[in-house]
Amino acid sequence: MNSKASNADLAPEGLPRHVAIIMDGNGRWAKKRLLNRVRGHEKGADAVRGIVRTCRELKIQVLTLYAFSTENWQRPASEIKALMGLLKKFLTEEEQQLTKNNIRLEVIGQPQRLPDDVQAIIRQVRGATAANDGLVLNLALSYGGRTEIVEMVRTIAAKAAAGTLQPEAIDEALVADHLYTRHLPDPDLMIRTSGEMRISNFLLWQLAYAELFVTPTLWPDFSPEEFIAILKDYQQRERRFGKVPAQPES
Repeated sequence: MNSKASNADLAPEGLPRHVAIIMDGNGRWAKKRLLNRVRGHEKGADAVRGIVRTCRELKIQVLTLYAFSTENWQRPASEIKALMGLLKKFLTEEEQQLTKNNIRLEVIGQPQRLPDDVQAIIRQVRGATAANDGLVLNLALSYGGRTEIVEMVRTIAAKAAAGTLQPEAIDEALVADHLYTRHLPDPDLMIRTSGEMRISNFLLWQLAYAELFVTPTLWPDFSPEEFIAILKDYQQRERRFGKVPAQPES
């Protein structure tokens, strides 16, 4: 079954604008098959391609992928080196497809911590896709939600100390305007693969009212068909944003 054939029951007007995914389970996928963890990451890159393609077909506006967290720097140096190599390879290979399919690459986090050659390919692909106005593929790289909030607080505090911002002017909109995602809508749907019941320091502010879906599927096995099934589940949910359920008219 291909993604086009399986999305017939989706209501286009009810699709999320922004989908965020914690891509978890590459290492466990490899371990189950007695393979090196890097093989799991390589297979996970194939899953990324399938979900990006499906989001483009469905005209979803933003797809944010949690690709490398600030905590991931604590992994063995050999694995980090392999991950950086895979990231560079992925971006190099996909640049033409992103341009062809009107997809714009964005990055949130602390990309300045990445190796110089990885930073260079990110700049190259971002520049090549900057004018694209279809799907935004937003990669969270060297990203941590708490770090993002700390940086936001420091920036706002510095403005207040300099007298260019009055404390009473600080509201939710101003806070949001100082986050990495200031140019993006908040996620409507957050998916985590591998069955772990936590958000792992991901988009702590932005996920306040997102619908959450956890699947036991390991990321390398996450298919467009399962993604579409989750979207169908999403469309059955009532998003109240703290309000009472809608009452039928008497």
